Amino acid sequence: MKIEKINLDGKKGSIEVLDKIFSAKINNRLVNGVLYKTNANYKGRHAKTKQQNEVSGPTSKIYAQKGTGNARHASRKAPIFVGGGIAHGPKGELSYKKRKLNKSEKKNSIASLISEKIKDKNLLIFSDFSNEIKKTKEMNSIVKKFEISNSLFILDKVSKLKIEKSIRNITNIKVTDTNHISAFDIVKFKKVVFTESSVKELEKRYS
Repeated sequence: MKIEKINLDGKKGSIEVLDKIFSAKINNRLVNGVLYKTNANYKGRHAKTKQQNEVSGPTSKIYAQKGTGNARHASRKAPIFVGGGIAHGPKGELSYKKRKLNKSEKKNSIASLISEKIKDKNLLIFSDFSNEIKKTKEMNSIVKKFEISNSLFILDKVSKLKIEKSIRNITNIKVTDTNHISAFDIVKFKKVVFTESSVKELEKRYS
């Protein structure tokens, strides 16, 4: 299929793209599953206490098993002693199961979301940026001109280098590449912006 591309001067053209990525079946159930797994895996589980077997120290008995008149104990690493392990405390990452996200799920969810952006007219493809844009003011005027605030920019390496300094201080815009694209980011931002070369990179990576 062919879709519209545009350069920074506003001159329009067209680009041939793969149907399997840009005109894929919109599968909300798959997308919701991928977002659930992604969100669950990103959650920080940092709270952790040392269990008895993780406390450093000697493992020898405190005193003889019998004949002292005291309760039987093994080592001072037991939870009832100060400085011992914590019974039933949080275990950090070990307490949670990592949800596996396979490659086909990721590819199909991204294709579904990109196709939905096209359907809703929230996807824009620029010709590759030929000149470096150094000033935020200049980049801000481009964002306003093409109404691409609140956008995810998925760029090729060369185009990314030409605008990253001028765009990094603009709010509600994120710049990434085809190696780090995620369903979570596509959903988060209203619009998605590609360059001609990044489209080809995505097709090569996901075909």
